[in-house]
Amino acid sequence: MTELAGGYLLGLGSNINPQHNFAAIVRQLLRHFDALHLSRVLHIPPVGMNSHRDFLNAVAFLETDMEEAALKAICNKIEVELGRDREDPNSKLKDRPADIDILAHFSSPDDWQRSASSLTDEYFLYPLINELRAFLTDAATTPIMQKGTLVSTDGLTFGETAATIHRD
Repeated sequence: MTELAGGYLLGLGSNINPQHNFAAIVRQLLRHFDALHLSRVLHIPPVGMNSHRDFLNAVAFLETDMEEAALKAICNKIEVELGRDREDPNSKLKDRPADIDILAHFSSPDDWQRSASSLTDEYFLYPLINELRAFLTDAATTPIMQKGTLVSTDGLTFGETAATIHRD
């Protein structure tokens, strides 16, 4: 098993200009962190909202000892910079250029043994969480049947498989 430091599991998404904005989310996170571990990126229909726009969704793990409030401030700032109106009380029900949710804090390797359903109620992320867990802990997992979506930005391509992306 790969030894991971503590950190946070994030849910990432975009359904307004998703190719561009999803790439921007990753670029912005890498401005604040040396690396991020990312699941494959999937097209997922909107859940809990009335929209015809599919999301690009993934989960990411950031190794950091940062306090959750500080991470939340960074995530909110990125969402706003990409055009999300966080002041709108209905923003959770509307299309959005960026959605970054803190799903769980992991403080020990044992936290990776928790089931996906204990980390979030966003069931559409369960296969991505399980994939990232397997990628980071060298564990076996059931393969995701849906093909990952290629995302490109500034010479960086990702999304078709789980990967670790470093700032440089």
